Amino acid sequence: MEYNTERSQLVIAEYGRNIQKMIDHVITIEDREKRNKSAKIIVNIMAQMNPQIRENEDYMHKLWDHLHYIADFKLDVDSPYPPPKRDTFQKKPNPIPYSDNKITFRHYGKYVEKIINKISEMEDGDKKDRLIQIIANHLKKSYLSWNRDSVNDETIFKHLEELSGGRLKLTEDQHLLSTNEILSRSRGVKHKSTNYRKDNGGSKRRNYNPKRY
Repeated sequence: MEYNTERSQLVIAEYGRNIQKMIDHVITIEDREKRNKSAKIIVNIMAQMNPQIRENEDYMHKLWDHLHYIADFKLDVDSPYPPPKRDTFQKKPNPIPYSDNKITFRHYGKYVEKIINKISEMEDGDKKDRLIQIIANHLKKSYLSWNRDSVNDETIFKHLEELSGGRLKLTEDQHLLSTNEILSRSRGVKHKSTNYRKDNGGSKRRNYNPKRY
């Protein structure tokens, strides 16, 4: 019996042990024509094992690259593509650049700040006033998602003014939703998809809705 601890490490685990053994065997085939034919058969098997890779335009090129990589670049065959270089697989990917922009209030997020900046650039009018009230209510909702305690509207006004650089302010006749109303709406959305109630026995059953029948 052969144990996994005694076997060589799989180069690409997705293809499994048998593919790796077949490739190792092809390397030892002296007849070039037979070696080329065997390599093509293995590539076709690899394609059948990973059908999702066919969504890529260069999937066959990638399979042949994997073949050479598993063979430790020792396989001499007439590949339809230039054999890859060892450095191609050893090269580390370029680091992903992350935004270093500071977020004034993390519980609001950077996208809310961008929206506020866009609203600040709008011309004064009813549309802008309506958007200011909407974004102010959103700030209050976001604040309550982090802190369930009641929040003073003056705090939201101050945050809105700070995020907009003093360009956005609510008028005297504009009011925010109450804390209870925001929390009740949030709970309503959360449980909207559930339409069950408990009967006297404690078991759950779907509410009867005559419009559904």
